[in-house]
Amino acid sequence: MLREKEKSTPSDTTTPAVILVDPQMGENIGACARAMLNFDLTDLRLVNPRDGWPNQRAIDMAVGAFDKMPEPRLFETLDQAIANCHFTLATTARTRDMVKPVFTPKAAARELTARAHQSQKTALIFGAERTGLHNKDAALCSGLITIPTNPDFSSLNLGQAVLLMAYELHQQSGTETLDVTLPTGDSAPVEQARLQEFFERLETELENGHFFRSPELKPGMVNNIRSMFTRSDLTDQEVRTLHGVISALIGNKAGK
Repeated sequence: MLREKEKSTPSDTTTPAVILVDPQMGENIGACARAMLNFDLTDLRLVNPRDGWPNQRAIDMAVGAFDKMPEPRLFETLDQAIANCHFTLATTARTRDMVKPVFTPKAAARELTARAHQSQKTALIFGAERTGLHNKDAALCSGLITIPTNPDFSSLNLGQAVLLMAYELHQQSGTETLDVTLPTGDSAPVEQARLQEFFERLETELENGHFFRSPELKPGMVNNIRSMFTRSDLTDQEVRTLHGVISALIGNKAGK
């Protein structure tokens, strides 16, 4: 008989618990743990896992995640697993015949985060791989989450569903992440003075090579050439390389 471990880690109200109800495969439990730890979730609770716990296949699939998390807590029923929770949301792919608020993943993450800031313990609940949550378990939850998917193929792997929700929660964590970055290694962005030197040299060599065949079109062509390079966020080293390209093309092997 399963029971909650006597020496469990105290509840953390800052992040939701992830509760897997009747999980069938150890590999999926491991995949969930890995997805959780990717995004700083560590409170994993298992309700009646089919193959028992601990499970070596789960440990192997988690690739070390369990070593950095509190030991998963085991329960016989969902109502026991959520006993210390104030607000719970269950993921579901189908319409339920019950009146409950239905959240998108992003809206659910906002709600869970807001309640965590009020020191409420929250939980995300996932059903078995084959059947999902039974209605009796969904009825225990404060609300539902429906993940928008292809209506003709809405089946998500358990680990995928946990990963998606963990990611949305992490986006609400307050950690500022730039939407776009451009790693440049050891080379700093080029200074405008150096870029201007390159433009002047390039335009001089293009003039010498009779590239600008129409004087009246030259100003527009120059602007287009400069625009091509300025939108590329060139580094100092890249501009040095471009100088070397020009030198090679005109036969000046000594370089700039």
